[in-house]
Amino acid sequence: MPAYPRAELDEMWRRWIEANLLAQDKGDWTGLADYYAQDASYGWMIAPDDVFMAVGRAQIRDWALGTEMLGFDGWTYPYVGSVIDEQQGLCVGFWRQVSTFADPSGALYEVAGIGGSWFGYGGDLQWRWQRDFFDMGSVGQTIMRVVSDGNVSPSLQKRFELVAAGAPGHYKRAELPAPIWPAL
Repeated sequence: MPAYPRAELDEMWRRWIEANLLAQDKGDWTGLADYYAQDASYGWMIAPDDVFMAVGRAQIRDWALGTEMLGFDGWTYPYVGSVIDEQQGLCVGFWRQVSTFADPSGALYEVAGIGGSWFGYGGDLQWRWQRDFFDMGSVGQTIMRVVSDGNVSPSLQKRFELVAAGAPGHYKRAELPAPIWPAL
């Protein structure tokens, strides 16, 4: 990967954080697609042989930031730290997953553990790729608490139905349209 001016990467990160805050406020993540190159890829592992991958800005908008975020309206993903490597054009951001609605005890639902995103910068204030990492077991446990507490929103119910019907972008590792480990 080529080196980039540190000021350019810092500006990209500032804009990214600002756009994420706006998306959280709106409850609509699809506008973040404009921060990806036309041929970018975005993925994460769900299980050893279950991977989500979107390739191209349209799939990122429709699948990663659309379908995959259904049911997470009313959640925030505050970034709590970042590392920027201008020599390789890489950024890593660490975030939390916190609801804006409470469980029966009055505490906000929160996914335990560390979440994060690893980005490859492509120039022109756009990501070339993104890979997320998080504790899927903790995500599942938190969602089960939401369900058992009776806090399933209509959009989360719709997500359950889409997943059961075979939501797009889910692949076996051998069938991935882009590698989990992007070329650096």
